[in-house]
Amino acid sequence: MIRRGLRAAARLGHHGALPGGPYILPRFSLASAFGSSMDSLVSRFCQEKTDLKNYALPNASWCPDMLNLYHEFLEKTKADGWIRLPSFKSNRNHIQGLKFPLVLTVSSDKSDCHIFTRCIKTEGQGYEYVIFFHPSKKKSVCLFQPGPYLEGPRGFAHGGSLAAMIDETFSKTAYLAGDGLFTLNLNTRFKNLIRMGSLAVLNVGVEKVEDQKLYISCVAQSTDQQTVYAKASGTFLQLQLEEDSSQY
Repeated sequence: MIRRGLRAAARLGHHGALPGGPYILPRFSLASAFGSSMDSLVSRFCQEKTDLKNYALPNASWCPDMLNLYHEFLEKTKADGWIRLPSFKSNRNHIQGLKFPLVLTVSSDKSDCHIFTRCIKTEGQGYEYVIFFHPSKKKSVCLFQPGPYLEGPRGFAHGGSLAAMIDETFSKTAYLAGDGLFTLNLNTRFKNLIRMGSLAVLNVGVEKVEDQKLYISCVAQSTDQQTVYAKASGTFLQLQLEEDSSQY
């Protein structure tokens, strides 16, 4: 059902309408009817006043390298244009007041939803990460520390956990840089293993925007940039969310 919806949505850029329904999606524009500019997306995504738990804040499990780089980038948010992205339990919390087009709407219990990379609640056991985003450069840096629940080869993180972290960083970057909502493809070339509890730095950037798609790349490497863990590329479909009048 969802896959059929995505295929239909991917064809909208060429045909303009969903088969079997009256919904029409206009060609993508950063200045759309509900003001989907980058500033608007960032301000809505990064809620300043909320009671929601922000999982992207330091905790006792963070290694010294992660803490040092975190504070380094935190300083850059004051003058260099970088933004620290909050990370809530569910993506629903980041897009309050917006909804998916009707063809992609599914029913679920909101209380049960977790972002995959936030499904392990115990600090330090799974995905410890924080993402910094630079709007004008359309780049992100993710600091990722894998915990023991992500083990693959003994003592090292499973490659799938790194791929998931790359996809999560891609998705946030694509959404904030230009309404990129869905991963169309993700190609990852693994180079070296990441030791559990150590830090991997994911450098992500938008390469181009073409035909309602964003093309993104990533290099995941060690703090000293001497070891490359993986190189990846991905393509994301641009699809604007709609205003959700039920929340007003």
